[in-house]
Amino acid sequence: MRVRPFTGLLLALALLLAGCAGGGSGGDDGRITLRFQSLAWQDDSVKATKELVEEWNAAHPEVRVEYVQGSWDSVHDQLLTSFEGGEAPDIVHDASDDLADFAYGGYLADLTGLLPERLKSSIPERSWRTATFGDGVYGVPFLQEPRVLIADSALLKRSGVRIPTPEHPWSWPEFRQVTKRLSGAGRYGVAWPLKEPVSATLNLSLSAGGELFHRDADGRAEVRFDAADQVVPRTIRDQVRTDGSASASTLGSGGSDTLPGFFAGKYAMVPLGFSYRQQIEQQAPKGFDWQVLPAPAGADGLAQGVSPQTLSIAEDSPHKKEAAAFLDFLLQPDNMVRLALGDWMLPTGTEALKDPALHTRENGWATGTALAAHLRPAPAQSVRGYPEWKDKVATPALQEYYSGAIGLSELTRRLERDGNLVLARYQR
Repeated sequence: MRVRPFTGLLLALALLLAGCAGGGSGGDDGRITLRFQSLAWQDDSVKATKELVEEWNAAHPEVRVEYVQGSWDSVHDQLLTSFEGGEAPDIVHDASDDLADFAYGGYLADLTGLLPERLKSSIPERSWRTATFGDGVYGVPFLQEPRVLIADSALLKRSGVRIPTPEHPWSWPEFRQVTKRLSGAGRYGVAWPLKEPVSATLNLSLSAGGELFHRDADGRAEVRFDAADQVVPRTIRDQVRTDGSASASTLGSGGSDTLPGFFAGKYAMVPLGFSYRQQIEQQAPKGFDWQVLPAPAGADGLAQGVSPQTLSIAEDSPHKKEAAAFLDFLLQPDNMVRLALGDWMLPTGTEALKDPALHTRENGWATGTALAAHLRPAPAQSVRGYPEWKDKVATPALQEYYSGAIGLSELTRRLERDGNLVLARYQR
């Protein structure tokens, strides 16, 4: 069943997008052209992706791939509009937590019978689960990133705190104590950039055993904000409101916004996605020494939710087999490593993860790679209505809780009562 049709204005916009994101076609000379909308944005990532497209085109003159540049900032609405207008690209780059409505809406092809065994067996089952909806698989998860702590090495060394490793991480209570020790003299132990608080909160909460979304006997999702779900948000709020060890001013900031203060010694640590290391390496002042630490562990160890980047095929594409062949080429182990290094992320493929380039101590690669085995599907992965729940209920509720405007009981009420009202509309 397709999602609600859009207004005439959006359909008109879809037609305008056809020139840059329309599906592939066969030319008069019999050559097939596939449109591949990529969301690569970092210079190294764009370069690696375009090089691989050129290599494919050189080796496959009968099936040409056209690179189309997309944007993470607008991809959900842009894809919805192009799907509704029948002008979606053949190959869609997105994130797994954005696929549910597209998959259930009939806009993405089920890849179960399209992908070669080599590709299916090279990626762990836990990663495939992030792109599985109902009985079908609607995307190939290929890049992932844990959330890590980026720390000022000099400040940590002077403080004398125990340096955590993937084998011996900090617990959440120990992390709170460490940030208190690192605070003082105009410096905070940690800066939480929580402009988008939902994914960070939910994904880190898996370490404490939090699930938030639960299924009833009929498979319907229900929000329950239990004690395990509360460990991470309560820690963050206590750091901000009780301990004064976390900066209140960064709660509305994005990750990049915290970097100038981090470089200036205002914050000892910043929890960020693994790929932020590229910005830090490029922007850090000369002589600034930083390191990558694992996020704190809880009752479930270093478990952490992740929504991998995915590659999907549009259901309306007339050339699904050719598109699947391109995906198989693009995600060969060596090519997956090239894409991962370009994006400063981790590949999902088990063979690709063995590459020595991903196990060096330089820039924290080895620490990140050690966390790969602990990554799990994000809690909201297959929940229909999650985007609306996140935008209308969870984001404002968590922002108000972290700022001190509401307490834990009100946060619980809004996440559960208001949230379940939203989800119910998608599960009738």
